[in-house]
Amino acid sequence: MTLEMMTALPNLLAATDGTPVTPWWSQTAAAYFGAIAGSSVGLLGGLVGVAVGIFAPRGKGKTFIVSSMVILIVGTSALLFFGIIAFIVRQPYHVWYFPVLCGSIGSLVMGPLFPVVLQRYRQAEMRRMDAESLKRS
Repeated sequence: MTLEMMTALPNLLAATDGTPVTPWWSQTAAAYFGAIAGSSVGLLGGLVGVAVGIFAPRGKGKTFIVSSMVILIVGTSALLFFGIIAFIVRQPYHVWYFPVLCGSIGSLVMGPLFPVVLQRYRQAEMRRMDAESLKRS
């Protein structure tokens, strides 16, 4: 955090008394941010989903897939947190809506699926170990 951000935070929080606040960005910028963030989260989530469907049953690509999911979960959780902060400090709808939307969708989709993906990799490892034990006997 920069010094300007740290000194601006109390001023932002003080603006919750009903006085109008200055929006952090314009409606046009919010439209671009929302389009870029929403498309990125959707496309990356879809790509990770396809990769999980193809590689997890085979036990391949675990590091890449798990790290991609962690990055998406952390990134979308940060967006959600940012959107909640914007809502708390009474930013206009166009400022807080897209981070809350992208953050909640990404977190609520990727978060619960993370243990499922890890379970699929455990199952693939168990199948591999069972097949290897059958070869030896």
